[in-house]
Amino acid sequence: MLLVAGVVGSGIMAQRLSHDVAMQLLCNTLATGALLTVLILIFAPISGAQFNPAVTLVLWLRREFSATRALLMVMAQLVGGMAGTFLAHLMFAQPMLALGATVRTGPAQWLAELVATSGLLLTIFGCRGQGPRVVAPAVGLYIAAAYWFTSSTSFANPAVTLARALTPSFAGIRPYDVPGFVLAQCVAALVVAPLANWLFPKPQPAGTRSA
Repeated sequence: MLLVAGVVGSGIMAQRLSHDVAMQLLCNTLATGALLTVLILIFAPISGAQFNPAVTLVLWLRREFSATRALLMVMAQLVGGMAGTFLAHLMFAQPMLALGATVRTGPAQWLAELVATSGLLLTIFGCRGQGPRVVAPAVGLYIAAAYWFTSSTSFANPAVTLARALTPSFAGIRPYDVPGFVLAQCVAALVVAPLANWLFPKPQPAGTRSA
């Protein structure tokens, strides 16, 4: 909820303060990267700071999660994301429920989402062995960079994508364009899962030793 409130809220604020699209994107980037870093540090000890169904999918594929736990996590992520959009709208005195109008579609943007999500997942699984104090800034910096080097501005999260379909602000996306983004994000998870298994083996339970 807080992550999406930050993404949508900073998009609304950026639109109100500047008519320059590049400046709007920069403001949105800085707020998102900074907030994501803080939220990971806060919630890592509680839930592993899982705000992203793509991450949950990879964990389930690696057999680190049961299907039931993964499903509950995804439901919480989706509900929290939508609540974040509603919260941002209320903070800026906008109608709580509205639909996105920004066109974000086509092969180039789908490829961008595949790249953005793959890079995010590799960042998370590559750094998590070093703890949240490394993961948090690494993820925040990666997302800040991916806002600018991908044509899609790096949604990289199915729950965030759905939530951003409920805002007509700068950060929004047309509901019609959501399936293409979510499919690309899920494909990225399916591609990265075996790669992560190879590069970053599943952590062994405490007290066990390798043969």
